[in-house]
Order: sequence, then structure tokens, then C-alpha cells
Amino acid sequence: MLDLLRASGRIPPPQPDPPGDDPLERVARTYERFLLDERGVKPSTVANYLPTVRRFLAERFDRREITLEGLSAQDTNQFILREAQRLSRSRTQLVATILRSFLRHLHQRGAIPADLAGAIPPVANWSLAGLPKSLQPEAVESILGGCDRSTVAGRRDYAILLLLARLGLRGGEAAALTLDDFDWHAGTVSVCGKGQRREPLPLPCEVGEAVADYLRNGRPAGCPTRRVFVRLDAPHRGFASTAAIGDLVHRALARARLDPPFKGSHLLRHSLATGMLRNGATLEDIGQILRHRHPETTQIYAKVDLESLRTVAPPWSGGAA
Repeated sequence: MLDLLRASGRIPPPQPDPPGDDPLERVARTYERFLLDERGVKPSTVANYLPTVRRFLAERFDRREITLEGLSAQDTNQFILREAQRLSRSRTQLVATILRSFLRHLHQRGAIPADLAGAIPPVANWSLAGLPKSLQPEAVESILGGCDRSTVAGRRDYAILLLLARLGLRGGEAAALTLDDFDWHAGTVSVCGKGQRREPLPLPCEVGEAVADYLRNGRPAGCPTRRVFVRLDAPHRGFASTAAIGDLVHRALARARLDPPFKGSHLLRHSLATGMLRNGATLEDIGQILRHRHPETTQIYAKVDLESLRTVAPPWSGGAA
């Protein structure tokens, strides 16, 4: 079909492979161009996909000649099983998703004779199987208090941590904020969330003052970017990926001498929701603040309301344990 469309001039001819001597890198760069140009994937997502693809190819061919037509379903499934030994279930699910996308791309461009994506089984990760990871309110305040606000780094980190802890922003949402997202007269901030949905949130005084303090006394003048939060060292531009926000939270936990099992930026988002529930907020209230599209997404927080759960638990027939 592609040959017919190209012969009739309906679509342009295929672009040559990216230059370079490394065959593995040529395959990865071709896939990168496919994601950006044809699928319209965000650069941050592409940066998350490519390391897995490179690792899969490196393990499969091990410095031998890369013969993509020799790939099999067994190769991909064995790779996923090895990754599952060191990754969480959700991350293993992402590995399977990346490989499905990569194999569909290879089949589309004729590099492999069959579409192997359908041969990758789903990775079991049952919803509501675990408890949301969260911190007690005093631990959150300890994290915020650990920022040295007499320094540029401290003012920036404090503003970011407040956005995560008070508004429940995701790490990527905080990193992507621009100067145009803040309506200081209305006291709101416009957040671009999942699915490119843009939603206004009220800007508490505490958060607004912290961001304003950073803009006045921290953010370098004459920055070429409209991003609110920029790197400390030149060139002063926005964070390269969401991982930078996760690293920032990790350092804040270390300063507060906290060592929870989960140390990502979502920790403060979960802590906000859990704290709201303990203070009497409904699941609907929490879903609105966290901007969940479906009520089912918020249901996991019902599991941490132990006092309410005790009222519906039937008595144990065997008596007191």
C-alpha cells in the first residue's frame, strides 16, 4: 500500500536512515523520528522510550550485526521477563508498551515480516492492588522547611515543592509551567495536564508568594525561555525532563532525613490527597483537585480512610485475635 501511494505521488518517498556508523543508533534514531514526526509524541516521552529500545537491541544482538528481520516474539518476551526482575510492575508495563510501539514501527516500515506487537502479553498490574504512598503532614512541612530560601536554588525548589504539595501538580506539569500560565489578578494558574487538557487552579497565597519571590529574586533576568523554572547553571533554560523534578524531591527528602520507599514527585501528590481525606474531604473533592478524568482513578484513596472502613467491616467470627 505504501509503495502504491508513493508511486502515485500521494505521499512523499521514505526518508533515508539517519547518518551515523552505529547500526543500533541508526535504528533508534529512525524510531525517534517516527515518534516525533508521524505519531506526534512529546519529546519527553520519546526520551523515555529510546533507552528501553536501545537496551533491547543491545541485549538481543550483543555487538553482532543487527538483523531486524530475525526478531521473534520470544526475544521480546524474554527481555520483558528480565526487566521485570528489576523494575516495578507499572514500569514493566511501560516496557511492554514501548516494545509494542517499536515492533509496530518496524513492521510498518517493512523491517520485520510480521507484526509481533500482538505476541507481547499484557503485564499483570491489578488496579487498587496497593496503597498510595504518602507522607504525614509534619513530614511534608519538614521537606518544605529544608529549603534554604536565602539562596536561588532554595527559592526555586521551595516554589516547586509547594506546587506539588499544595496543588498536587505532577512533576511534568510543574516543569512545563510558563510565565503566561499565571493570572496574578485572578489568582489562578493554568495547568496543562494529561491529554493536553488545560485547567485553571486557584493559586493559594502561600504558593503565589513563593513563585513571585523566585521570579523576583531567583530567576535570571533575560532568560530566553518562557518557562517559569529554569536550570541554575547556564544556559538558563527549562528542565530537560520530568526526571529533574523527581531528583529535586529526592534531594529534599534527603535534607529532611526522610527515607520513604517511594521518593518520586508523585509522593507529594499522594500526600495531599491522603491529607485531604483525613480532614474530611470527599473523594469527589480530591478528584477535582487532582484533575482526575474518571472517578475510578480516585477510588484508591478510599483504602487509606481506615476510620471509615472500620465502620463497614463485619465482625470477625472467631472473636478477638
